[in-house]
Amino acid sequence: MTAFNLQVEETGVGEVITAGQRLDRYLSQELPDLSRSRIQQLIEQGQVQVNNHICTTKKIPVKVGDRIILEIPEVQPLKVEAEDIPLDILYEDDQVLILNKPAGLVVHPAPGHPDGTLVNAVLAHCPDLPGIGGVQRPGIVHRLDKDTTGAIAIAKTDLAYRSLQAQLQAKTARREYLGVVYGAPKTACGIIDEPIGRHPQDRKKMAIVPIEKGGRSAITHWQVLERLGNYTLIHFQLETGRTHQIRVHSAKIGHPIVGDPIYGSGRSLGVNLTGQALHAWQLKLQHPVSEDEISVTATPPQTFTTLLQILRRRIAT
Repeated sequence: MTAFNLQVEETGVGEVITAGQRLDRYLSQELPDLSRSRIQQLIEQGQVQVNNHICTTKKIPVKVGDRIILEIPEVQPLKVEAEDIPLDILYEDDQVLILNKPAGLVVHPAPGHPDGTLVNAVLAHCPDLPGIGGVQRPGIVHRLDKDTTGAIAIAKTDLAYRSLQAQLQAKTARREYLGVVYGAPKTACGIIDEPIGRHPQDRKKMAIVPIEKGGRSAITHWQVLERLGNYTLIHFQLETGRTHQIRVHSAKIGHPIVGDPIYGSGRSLGVNLTGQALHAWQLKLQHPVSEDEISVTATPPQTFTTLLQILRRRIAT
């Protein structure tokens, strides 16, 4: 691990002002070899201490005498091997591959999940994929949580990778989800506009975090599809794509996703769910070469449809 120890000093005449600067700006000034975005990422990950306290807020002003420690964890290179894992292919050509991901399948290798991931499976299906978008996450332009099912796009060329990333950033890619939540929303539809960031106490969780404290804008549109007693089937559309966005937003408005082990209520429905009842239902993209629209619909897993059937029977009796 590489560590930088800094102390904010009084600035002299003609020098760049440091005291009073935002933390991320101060660090990028003092450590020019690190980009501002990389520094912000390290702050968000809890790798920066100010006066011996972990600081996850990039906007706090530094003061004369502050002692700042920034640590950069050693990169653990992952040797990603191709593995013969069955894939549910929704669309494929020489540029793009779109899959229906099952619950329990991690998207890319990471500590704790070195193999058996979607990337391992895709490498077996597309031997020419390595190098597209990075060694450890070849072809991955967006992700789904381990226990979220549904449509996910893989870029098979550098051109496709750049195009799909640009569409996601420009919000022209349309991602729609189906989710079963606890409770009955009072209105038929709504918009949740609440910034999301890393949880200040639990680094494995996300939370509603104000922009000034490091949160990032997150917008989710939702519409009731079916009321099922004290449960509701909801259609979600993402305007942004933050980690755990739908799960955090649903919990925020008092209607967590059924079966969510992190943000849910922990109540059992008597249904053996393989993950939270959240499914990436439809994905619409522009083809990187032809510019035609690619639109796919991913069939929900059997556990999802079984849950709906059970809830419908309960309200019918």
